[in-house]
Amino acid sequence: MSFQHSQSDTRLKLIIIMGVSGCGKSSVGSKIAHDLAYRFIEADDFHSTESKRHMAAGKPLTDAMREPWLQRLSDKITSEPLQNTVMAYSGLRRHHRQRFRNLGFNTLFIHLYGEQKVIERRMQQRVDHFMPISLLTSQYAALELPHAEPDVVTLDIGIDFQHIMERVHAVVRLTQPVALA
Repeated sequence: MSFQHSQSDTRLKLIIIMGVSGCGKSSVGSKIAHDLAYRFIEADDFHSTESKRHMAAGKPLTDAMREPWLQRLSDKITSEPLQNTVMAYSGLRRHHRQRFRNLGFNTLFIHLYGEQKVIERRMQQRVDHFMPISLLTSQYAALELPHAEPDVVTLDIGIDFQHIMERVHAVVRLTQPVALA
């Protein structure tokens, strides 16, 4: 792993737990936020009613439809009081990830990745979620893998939740600035 965070980086932390629908972003994100005493943002909560209906009907969002959502998320992250934040967010597009990097936080992306069949099984167990399994293929198609993005760590979700959390905590520890005495 290589990271661009300097040891003297005193900026607030923004940890984005990213991946396709059903990979565990919300569960991992809310748990790490709780463990670190950071604010938690569930990006799905910022979708418009129209966008949720669109997805529930089995239609993927376009980049134009995502734009107001991204703006609402950026506004929330940068709202007063500024604070360390964990966000569960798909992060499918490279230029959308860059938008969050540009907010001025010490940003870390943790990409939860799993094979489509694993994610499908997980999605079948979800209750009352607007995203149908039928959109999973379009999410994989839209996903621009984070190659050569040094602030992104990809974790395989083919293990149990406890071990995923241990790995997330290890990554966060590795990327924290070290206080110099």
